[in-house]
Amino acid sequence: MTPPPGQPARRRTGVLRREAVLAAVPAAVAALLGAAAPAAPGTAGAPGAGDPYFPLSGNGGYHVRHYDLTLRYDTSARHLDGTAVLAARATQNLSRFDLDLTGLKVTRVTVDGAPAAFRRTGQELVVTPRHTLHTGREFHITVAYHGTPKPVTDPDGSADGWIPTDDGAFVAGEPQGAMTWFPANAHPEDKSSYDITITVPQGRTAVSNGVLLGQRTAHGRTTFRWRETQPMAAYLATATVGKFKVEQYTTRDGIRVYNAVDPREASAAAPVLKKLPSVLAWESTLFGPYPFRSAGSVVDHANVGYALETQTRPLYDSAPDLGTLVHESAHQWFGDSVSLTAWKDIWLNEGFATYAEWLYAEQHGGDSAQKTFDALYARGAGDHLWAFPPGDPGSGAHIFDTPVYARGAMALHEVRRAVGDRDFFRILRAWSAGHRYGHGTTAQFERLAEKVSGKRLDGLFHTWLFTKGKPNRA
Repeated sequence: MTPPPGQPARRRTGVLRREAVLAAVPAAVAALLGAAAPAAPGTAGAPGAGDPYFPLSGNGGYHVRHYDLTLRYDTSARHLDGTAVLAARATQNLSRFDLDLTGLKVTRVTVDGAPAAFRRTGQELVVTPRHTLHTGREFHITVAYHGTPKPVTDPDGSADGWIPTDDGAFVAGEPQGAMTWFPANAHPEDKSSYDITITVPQGRTAVSNGVLLGQRTAHGRTTFRWRETQPMAAYLATATVGKFKVEQYTTRDGIRVYNAVDPREASAAAPVLKKLPSVLAWESTLFGPYPFRSAGSVVDHANVGYALETQTRPLYDSAPDLGTLVHESAHQWFGDSVSLTAWKDIWLNEGFATYAEWLYAEQHGGDSAQKTFDALYARGAGDHLWAFPPGDPGSGAHIFDTPVYARGAMALHEVRRAVGDRDFFRILRAWSAGHRYGHGTTAQFERLAEKVSGKRLDGLFHTWLFTKGKPNRA
């Protein structure tokens, strides 16, 4: 994610609800109530993934392998009709489970085709299937829903999710906005493939992730079918709608590019978007092969205040500058392909993407990374840059703040100085390759850096990622 120019980098601790195992009901009483006792003991899936920064994001007890979303959006009425089919696997004996969904009316839920009981509590859609789902069981959840989707306000005061625009919607889900437009297991720890079909009024374009399988216009509406086959966290999904000029081509490396640009931003965006193939090629030499089949950009006229690394197709609220393009493109490796297991490790996304900007400038006639580092380090001890350690910002209100981005990048530069360029770039490529389509933690990155370099780096990581205040340089 990239903050607006001249602004700090963008952008609760709670107690998870514990659900007791239901006591067995005598068979005679169950018969009188018209209920059946569970076929096997089961427990309720947790209503959150256990992340202290966003306690109710994600859910326990199952993993979603694939989402098949069918959406219809009326841009005039701002009304969304949706059907979500989730292919999931139980990771425990599951008597009931939660999905993250807010602000939309649910009309029907089925599990493997059988109607399931459901209720709403806050952002949770609580589903009770007819029978306990056994550990390892593959099952399908179908949810029909509709309403007027609205964004959520994050702890830092910014908006994310389904954000209405004057010609459609800017759909940016980090960190918790996915639940504003589809039912999800919405924590980065749970990654899935996606099919997203979106029908919009003729003249509008609906842009999502991955490859465009096709589009068809009939009866005044156009349907777009998108597919992302590689694992994706829910917050990286988009269904942005607007009046866009579309450009499609294939790079020399075989990457299918789809750019959608609001005409009001087209002249300013064109010279920057023209550099996308060369930026991806340059990043591939540093970080390893580009992780996905497709790439591109969505440039809206939205005045949201940030850009987002939506997988395969970064989302810009206005024409981006080159640094922002480099930043969001680098996220395809750091944040999208290699994802977080906990939001406190957000520096692994933002620090890496920020350092990619420094490297690009260094290798394309701009300031060296050392000069950028030195200018930042010259800031006084009371500067906001040193307000909190980037390795654990302390709350969801700080995960998109300056220390995560700039001091996170400074930590990487200190690693580079300590191990030398040869080992440093070996570390970056090994990180991208070793955790491709999966997850990573700060501790894993530290171990990798020590293994590749043969040097002990625990003091460096502690100083730059976990020490309060302005670090002392070695």
